[in-house]
This record gives sequence, structure tokens and C-alpha cells, in this order.
Amino acid sequence: MSIVLIDYGSGNLRSAAKAFERAVAEAGLTTPVLVSADPEQVRKADRVVLPGVGAFGDCKAGLAALPGMIEALEESVIKGGKPFLGICVGMQLLASWGREHGDHQGLGWIDGEVVPLAPSDASLKVPHMGWNELVLPEAPHPLFTGIAPGQHAYFVHSFHFQAADPQSLLATVDYGGTVTAAIGRDNLVGTQFHPEKSQATGLAVITNFLRWTP
Repeated sequence: MSIVLIDYGSGNLRSAAKAFERAVAEAGLTTPVLVSADPEQVRKADRVVLPGVGAFGDCKAGLAALPGMIEALEESVIKGGKPFLGICVGMQLLASWGREHGDHQGLGWIDGEVVPLAPSDASLKVPHMGWNELVLPEAPHPLFTGIAPGQHAYFVHSFHFQAADPQSLLATVDYGGTVTAAIGRDNLVGTQFHPEKSQATGLAVITNFLRWTP
């Protein structure tokens, strides 16, 4: 098994790769963790991770600027059914549209749009930055196996994913209203929070992704 983190000039790749390497080691796996901008590596990998930090439009443009990358992702993830994890803006790019600094078309893999955070409590600042308690359903997705109620994850974002289908919501947080913390369908999952910065909770999420068989 191999896993590739896509390098498209928009992501906290070093810390994400180190977190995946640690999860692999602690789980007793031998999975190579690659960071690559090569579409062929995406085709060869067994699992694909799309990190992302920055504005939606810039991240989509960076991904599109890699010749053949979006096509390789479609081939491997949508047609090939390989497990896929999007992190932060990498998760947001799964949406149909992003509404940050104009309207930008996303990958359209999960129906919905990325819109500004608008907390009902005026004392809550935007961006939402820091630790927040994950709210999970009674029967959580395998990504959250072993995550106890009340555990926290680390967020840094000003926009959030509004899913068209509530069944796509895997986890939420309360930040002046319900805010999407994780989405998914089929072989796709995405987290608004940063698992690589979320200590034990994040490490558990990464390990669950490594073991997940959609």
C-alpha cells in the first residue's frame, strides 16, 4: 500500500507528511508516504490526500495548473474508488462552488458550496481559529472510530462547506451555529479541521483513514 499527498503549492505539506509517517509507524504499517506533484504517482497510489491552505480560488487554480492532475484524480478516486482524504481547503475543493472572493467552480464531487462563516454570536471571531469540540452522530463514520464524544480538533478557517445533502455531513462543530467539520460519501472523506495539528485526535483520524476500506 502507498499513499500520496498532492503537492500543488497550497498546503502544510511538511507537517501533514510527518503526521502521516508517524501514524504509519505507530500503526505498525509499512506504507510509503509520498509528497508529489506527479499525476502518475496519484495513479499508482492506493490512497490519496489533498491538503490545502489559502483561498478556494487560488487552491483550485494551483491544482489545475498541474498538467493532468485533475484528470488523474478523477481516474483514481472517482472511477477507481481509491480512498481519498481532503484536508481544510482540500476538503472544500470537493464542493460544487466556492464563494470566496467571487465564484469559483470546485471539483463537484460532493454537492454543496463553500460560504463565509457567519457566527450568530458577535463575540466569536472570524477566522475560526483554535480548538473546538467535534459533534459526531450516534453511529460515526469509520474515520472517527475510537473518537470519544467531547474530543477536540484544531481549526483555522473563514469559510465552511454547506452540503446539499445532510447525509454528507460526518461531523460538525458549534461555532455560533452548526459548522461542518467533516464530510464524505462512498470513498471520499474530508475534514475542515487539520488532523496533522490535532494531536491525539488527529493521529487517530489519520490512522483510521489508513485502515479504512470503503
